[in-house]
Parts: sequence; C-alpha cells; structure tokens
Amino acid sequence: MKGISDLFIRRPVMTTLVMFGILLFGITGYRLLPVSDLPNVDFPTIQVSASLPGASPETMASAVAIPLEKQFSTIAGLDSMSSASRIGGTSITLQFDLDRDLDAAAQDVQAAIAAAQRQLPRDMPSPPTYQKVNPADSPILYIALTSPTLPLSALDEYGETLLAQRISMVSGVAQVQVYGSQKYAVRIRLDPRLLAGQGIGLDEVSRAVRAANVNLPTGTLFGPHVAYTVQADGQLMEADAYRPLVVAYRDGKPVRLEELGEILDSVENDKTAAWYVNREASRRAVVLAVRRQPGTNTVRVAGNVRAILGVLEKQLPASVSLNVLFDRSDSIRASVNEVKFTLLLTLILVVLVIFLFLRNLSATVIPSLALPMSIVGTFSIMYYLGYSLDNLSLMALTLSVGFVVDDAIVMLENIVRHMEMGEKPFEAAVNGAREIGFTILSMTLSLAAVFLPILFMGGILGRLFHEFAVTIASAILISGFVSLTLTPMLGSRFLKPPSEERHGRLYERSERAFAWALKIYDRGLVWSLDHKRFTMAYSALVLAATVFLFLWMPKGFLPSEDTGQLFAFTQAAEGISNEAMIDRQQAAAEVVRQDPDVAAFMSSAGSRGWTSSNTGVFFVRLKPRDERSSTADEIIERLRPRLAQVPGILVFLQNPPPIRIGGRMTRSQYQVTLQGADTEELYRASRVMEERMKALPGLLDV
Repeated sequence: MKGISDLFIRRPVMTTLVMFGILLFGITGYRLLPVSDLPNVDFPTIQVSASLPGASPETMASAVAIPLEKQFSTIAGLDSMSSASRIGGTSITLQFDLDRDLDAAAQDVQAAIAAAQRQLPRDMPSPPTYQKVNPADSPILYIALTSPTLPLSALDEYGETLLAQRISMVSGVAQVQVYGSQKYAVRIRLDPRLLAGQGIGLDEVSRAVRAANVNLPTGTLFGPHVAYTVQADGQLMEADAYRPLVVAYRDGKPVRLEELGEILDSVENDKTAAWYVNREASRRAVVLAVRRQPGTNTVRVAGNVRAILGVLEKQLPASVSLNVLFDRSDSIRASVNEVKFTLLLTLILVVLVIFLFLRNLSATVIPSLALPMSIVGTFSIMYYLGYSLDNLSLMALTLSVGFVVDDAIVMLENIVRHMEMGEKPFEAAVNGAREIGFTILSMTLSLAAVFLPILFMGGILGRLFHEFAVTIASAILISGFVSLTLTPMLGSRFLKPPSEERHGRLYERSERAFAWALKIYDRGLVWSLDHKRFTMAYSALVLAATVFLFLWMPKGFLPSEDTGQLFAFTQAAEGISNEAMIDRQQAAAEVVRQDPDVAAFMSSAGSRGWTSSNTGVFFVRLKPRDERSSTADEIIERLRPRLAQVPGILVFLQNPPPIRIGGRMTRSQYQVTLQGADTEELYRASRVMEERMKALPGLLDV
C-alpha cells in the first residue's frame, strides 16, 4: 500500500521544483503585499454636504436635512445616519455595513440626492455634494506651508491651487482639508452714517459693484482675411480698482465707493488662522490635512502623496517652506518592521532549540526548512486574498512558527526510528512516512480547524481577526504539505544511520545534561502519581486563580497605541471675538510648545467650514520614541493640568485610537447621544445629563 509521501520521496526533482514554486510565488507575493497597521476594518462611509446661505439651523434641518435623510434611508446596507445643521449648512454622514462596496454605495447616494432634488429649496446655490470620506478618521498627512516674506493670500494660492488640487487627484485620497485658508478677496467696509447721509442703501451698492465687475464675452470681428476676438477685461482684481466706482448720483454729482467706506485688499475669511509651531518659533501657515478613502491602504496612499510632493516642491518659490508635519505611514512602517524583527528572531530561536535537542546538523536543517517554506508560501495566499502585511497577520505568522515545525519533527523522528531498527535511509523514509502520514494529515487539519470559528464572527471584530485566522491556518496547512513531501524526501537522501554518526565531547556533555533533566522529570512524575489528591487540588487552585485573574484584569477593545501624535480640540465661550480667541489659542499653544517631548505641531482657531468661531484644534507631533522619556498617554496627563490653568479656554486632549468607530469626530474617547422629539426638552435634558456625568468619579473632560 502506497503512502501519501511515496511519490515525493521517489521523485526528488519534482519535489524540489514544487518547493521552488512555493518559494517563488511566496517571494513575489511578499513584494506586492501592501503594508498597513491593521487589517482593513473601515466602515464604508460617505459624507453629504449641502448649503443654503443665511438659513437658520432649524431651517436647514427641516428643509434640507430631512428630505435628504428620507431618501437615504431607502438605500440598502445603510448602518447608521447622522446629520448636523448649522447656519447656512448641513452635513450628513452615512455609514454602511462592512460588506457594502463603497463605490456602489456612492452611486446609490448620488441617485438619492437626485431623487430628493425636487423637495429641496429652489434658491440653493448648488446641489448637495458627497465625498467618500469618514469625518471621524484622522488625516494620514499634515503638510504646513510657511513663508517669511510672501503674504498669506499668496501662500494660500500655492497651497490650495498647486498642492491641494494635485494631491486630491492621487488614488485613495478622499479629501484635502485646508486649515488657515487665506484666499485673496477685496473687502468693502461700508459706513452706515455715510450711507445714510447720501441716502444710499446697501442694495444700491451691491448692484453697482455687481454691474461694474463683470466678465462677459464681447464678440468677434470678422474681416475678409482676419478674424479678431474682442476681449474686454471687466474683472476687477484689486482694491484700487473698486475705489473709483460710481455707486449713484446725488445732486448731479457722482458718489464713488471710496466715499462710503473703506476698501481693502484682504481675504475671504479673516476670522480663521493657522500656525506651524516647533521648538524655535511659531509662524502663520497654511496647513493641508490629507484624508484617505475608507478601505484604502494608508502606507500606499501616503507614499503616493509623498512622491507627488517631491515634484510639486520644486515648483514652489524659494521663499516658501514645505514641512511634512506628520506622516501616519512612518509609525506604521516602524511597527511592522518591529514585528518583522520579532518574527525573524522567533525563527532563529526555534532553529537553535531544535539543534540543541537533536545536536545534528542534517537532522536540524531538514525540519527547519519547513519554517521558511510555510511562512514564505503563506505570503502568496495573503496576496491572492487581498490581505496586507500588518501587525495581526505578522503576529499570526509569528505564532505559527511554533506550530509549523511540529509536523516535520514528528516525521523526522519516525524516520530515524526506522533507521535505528536497521533500515536503510531510503527504506526508512518510505516506511516511516507511510506510518505517520495519516497522523500528520489529521494533526494539520485539526489544528487548522481550531481557527475556523473565527471566520464566522461578524461585525468589526470578525473583520479584524478574519485575516489573522486565515493567515495562521494557511501557514499550518502549507507546513503539513511540506512535512509530507520535502521532509521525507530530504531524510531519504541526507540522514545518516545512527551507527555511522560520530559524537564529540560537546554531544557527550549535553547528553549527560539531558539524562539529568530526564531523571528529575521521572522523579517528579512518580511523586505526582503517588500524591493524586494533592496534584488534583493544586490543579484546581491554579484553575481558580486563572478564572479570578481573568475577571480581575481590565478589558478593552484595543490597547492605547503610541503613534507619536496627539490631537486636541479647544473651545472658548460662545460669542467670543476673533482676536480674543486667537489670544487664548496662542496662550494654550505656548504651553504645548514648552513641553520637552513635543517636536512640532499645528494650531488652528476660528470659523472654518463646519467649525464655530469659538473653537480650534491642535495636532501635535511628538519626538521619536527613543528621544523621549514619556508615552503619549503620560504626556497628556502632564499637559492636562497645565492647559487647565490657561484662562478662558478648554483644551480636550486625546491620543487618537488606531480604529475609530462611528462617523463623528468627537472631543473625547467616548460619546453619549441623546434623542428626543422636542428640541427644547432635549437641550434641557442634555444640560442635566452633563452635570450628572461631571459628578461621576473617573470621568475627565465632560
């Protein structure tokens, strides 16, 4: 009766080619695998934005948000939907099931927006738009532009026109947010007293400015031989061009715009500001925050953006400095490289342990080959399934090192046993493989089956550990195949009979050490069998202690990770002036700058998009881990009491988690949502809830 391994033992060339094929595909797959910190567990998320200038939050909610939400609720696979309405704007965040394709969901969202168009106000300046971005997800790149000589409006032109638009075209980039936007504009400040003195209303001024500032096609002059395009430049680009505009005539005299107020070269939004701060100084800046699309690979997207930056930086003037404030891919690469080193160290240690016990070079090399073959071969399966090189998949390979070598050792041990019985190496390999082949097959399948239940886990936990289970099961299955093919084939060619082996002094000394250890184990085993009650009682005590420790240990979803970054929201009193908000933001920034473990950070304050005029943000890049004495959480605990002493501003510090669940960017790690039909009652209940939560021990920054 032939065994599973007979064909591979008798066909060494074929076996060698099969193993080379596994190595080739594995190495190719490894080079093509993307690098990430964790498996892709991003919920497909889409953000819809709509604007109606001047409308109150209540009007935006009733006239814009509700019609859109009714249409969105009919989309299949929608997991959660939340909206926020402010003066003149509404933002709706749609989060879909993990199995929903993001591009297909975007098409459904576009169709829903088109269906709701008739129910929306007709005076909306533009239809609602959507972006494939999770607003709760942290940006992967922060880029700061500074200049000691150029005005901020010119700097903003380079940032928003040259950089932001080109970066947005990179595959995987969802959005490029601009902090401290200073887009050039002419600002007209009218004096009400001067208007009243001339009997001129705001509508007249508006019509006059609109009529004088036009850019329309004029026409073409056709001659017998040449055609001329008539170009009349009616676009006013500077404040000086607006000053002599005639607004109206009073008493036969023209009333010019400069007589009614002040005309300035300014920016569209002068109530927002951003700074790039390092150990040396604090400078006004335009900061770009690059967000990736859900489901894309952070390292790949960041690498493509960095490649584009290298080209775009050459097009910037010499007076403009481009600083990459933070790159999320750096910490991911460092973390993955650390796990790779652990995996390599584990391989070396396992091989040394095998050599320590076998004390034979050929007997050590044969089972040890199962390690690289199994791990490298797994890379091809990972690439085929669309996985990545991340902490969990590499941890699975690290854990599998202890499993994949067992089958080869069992096969080798049985072949050596037959050789000790007097059989030749080839005959011993055939007979030994036949005896143990089915056992190894059952061992491999049963061990791989242990991880099958993880494949049926749902939700974010199932998605997170799905890659872990498949990776470690694949390594085990490949190791079983290698143990049934390569190991007996090599044993039939390179193993020497025990009678031909010559042992040196090291072998003899180690043999005495093993005999001594075996003697101690023999005594302990005999004593345990003679004291059955004590052994059982001791085992029960260990079991009880294990259960107690399991219940006593703190539990969480993912441990706090030190990625070298901190994030903070700042908030001042409602109605605070822009100048006062900037002063308080700068005072808090100075406290952060003085911390010895802070390398650089971005600070922004004021009204920007969906943010209020009394809010701001910090994004802090810490020094490398080997250059500081404190972790990110320890730095937060150190900064919190210092920032609490800054008057007139609250600072909510947080260490960004590796996975953000939910489609909202919040000021703290946890968020409580209250729902109700009556808005006034909801506001009253929220204040009561806030006061009660502040009184609870253990809660900070409520």
